[in-house]
Amino acid sequence: MTEKHPVKILFYVQHLLGIGHLRRTATLARNFVRSGFDVTVVSGGHEIDIDLGGARIVQLPATRATDLFFKKLVDEDGNEIDDNWREMRAQRLLDLYHEVTPDILITELFPFGRRQMRFELLPLLDVAKASETPPLIVSSVRDILVAQTKPGRNDEMLALVEKYFDHVMVHGDPGLISLDRTFPHTDRIRDRITYTGYVVDRTGVKGGENAPGAGEVVVSSGGGAVGEDLLKTAMKARALSSAKNRTWRVMVGATVDAEKFEELTKIAPEGVVVERARKDFTTLLMNCALSISQGGYNTVMEILYARCRAVIVPYAGGVETEQTLRAELLAKRGVLHIANEEGLTPEILATQIDVALGGERSDADINVDGAEKSVALLSQWLGERS
Repeated sequence: MTEKHPVKILFYVQHLLGIGHLRRTATLARNFVRSGFDVTVVSGGHEIDIDLGGARIVQLPATRATDLFFKKLVDEDGNEIDDNWREMRAQRLLDLYHEVTPDILITELFPFGRRQMRFELLPLLDVAKASETPPLIVSSVRDILVAQTKPGRNDEMLALVEKYFDHVMVHGDPGLISLDRTFPHTDRIRDRITYTGYVVDRTGVKGGENAPGAGEVVVSSGGGAVGEDLLKTAMKARALSSAKNRTWRVMVGATVDAEKFEELTKIAPEGVVVERARKDFTTLLMNCALSISQGGYNTVMEILYARCRAVIVPYAGGVETEQTLRAELLAKRGVLHIANEEGLTPEILATQIDVALGGERSDADINVDGAEKSVALLSQWLGERS
């Protein structure tokens, strides 16, 4: 009798501005590993210390976006990437595919985003499809897509799904929002789409009065470099709010440079603690009096799971539309309160803080079992194949 080897997953993720895509991938990877899959995560963004639960991480030469429109990509030294760089990285990715020979190939967001990475993803998908035993090819995508302004982009996404992908895992709950709200061709690929529920990092621990974050106001702007204004505005709002006597903990993203971190530390008033983003962020949310944050997928879903009071300032710069839409839907369910980014002042933010602190904690019925469901789906699909 031959020994049965664990199912091998190659999971591709590229973060360009913040680290939300990598964080969601990490949550999924931890669940896959816990269920016995052999997981290799290949990351194309800058290196981040993140818990993958024992999954192997392969770091490609990193690239990032220099602006909110993702027009220009640069390498680790800040030089604009060129065709030689693209060829080098595409080859690295193909070499890794041949080394791993995965049973399942997952691309995070692509083909519904990350169009800039076609130079390496299309060759990868071509090789995968042409393999003697092709892997199951799956797209892992969040609930809401960025609105497309250029004609033909949605048609292009549809064509790529039809050509390459066996399944599309949508990490959302259609009871809140379905994919057709932001992807007009959803009906054409309905047989490939499965909703998993929202993917939530459940490592947070609820504690007593001495638990991390207990009774505090936790202010965060995700792992990107675009939330500095929110952090500064929140510091000024403290004295104007009913939470002025609480400890405020301001979490600075991992990619914010040291100079800006020092500036934030210096301007922090008494009662405000400024520190780098922490690995126990989800525990802080479980125990805090209030969360003030941007509206990224991960943070919003962790707020929903923690049932903490929250004020969200959705990021709406560049081409982004998804944070505002999701926040508005959740505000209607009583999960959070919104303060719009445009025209935000300490006074406006303080007003929303007081409204949130005076309200009830949310008990919205929204599916947050996305990580567990994703595990079950991969097992089911492989079983159907064999």
